[in-house]
Amino acid sequence: MFGSNVLEVVIGLTFCYASLALIVSTVQEALASLFRLRARTLLDGVKTMLNDPNFDSLARAVYNHALVNPHDDGQASDEREIKFKPSYIEPKHFAIALIDSIQSVPGDYAQLGRDIDAIDVAPQVKRALKSIHQRAGGDTKVFMESVEGWFDGAMERVSGSYKRRSLLVSLLLSLLLAILFNIDSIHLFRTLWQQPALAAQLRMPAPVLDQQTINMLFTLPIGWQSFPPAADAKFLLTVAGWLLTASTALFGASFWFDLLQRVIQMRGTGNKPAETPRAAALDVVGETRRPELAP
Repeated sequence: MFGSNVLEVVIGLTFCYASLALIVSTVQEALASLFRLRARTLLDGVKTMLNDPNFDSLARAVYNHALVNPHDDGQASDEREIKFKPSYIEPKHFAIALIDSIQSVPGDYAQLGRDIDAIDVAPQVKRALKSIHQRAGGDTKVFMESVEGWFDGAMERVSGSYKRRSLLVSLLLSLLLAILFNIDSIHLFRTLWQQPALAAQLRMPAPVLDQQTINMLFTLPIGWQSFPPAADAKFLLTVAGWLLTASTALFGASFWFDLLQRVIQMRGTGNKPAETPRAAALDVVGETRRPELAP
């Protein structure tokens, strides 16, 4: 069992990192909603997939389709005229919208091939569609499923790119918060090790950003005592502490809250009780001991 000082230090650090990650994720989600980053990223992904950077060919036809964008009027001639940009497109709906945008005679598979040859798109996109059409072997269902798989693969790449940008934004936001509130991991560790009582009052917070969580966060040794700091060797150590704090946000709030819950449970169990000698245990349960011999 860890010593109580070690547990309190771990709890204090973990609580600080969980709270910081929660603040970062909340701010990042607010920014994503405000600037509609998911919808913009999805639109850019579809334009890249269909090689339609000017949004004047297949990408525009797909986005004007009722299954892809049911809240719009379907008359947009430019991406700026799209009033409602979807944040998610069902692969099946994308496949139907793409086929409807290409074919001139619904249900005629041979005519679909001729329509693919006639569309004015980038050569690579036309080659991909012709390859899918030939491999489907005349089965419209197989053709549609292949288009769905093509879309899924493209969206996986878009999702990976979005996640990488999100990690970069998380790192920058957490570094900004670490500097603004002077959340120095090195100073925090030293203070908690010398004064473990500072973390003894911390308890498991709700995994949402509320006033109680913020109040408990500011019971820890964070914040500025004097500003601006002096540019000396101690300041370099502070910068290292900020960078260490910022890097913890990359793990995400759920990771730190799960770890915090486990550590608090460890603290709640306390030390293992000492074993009771067998002879004393027999007396406690009322078992008969061997009688003493009379003198």
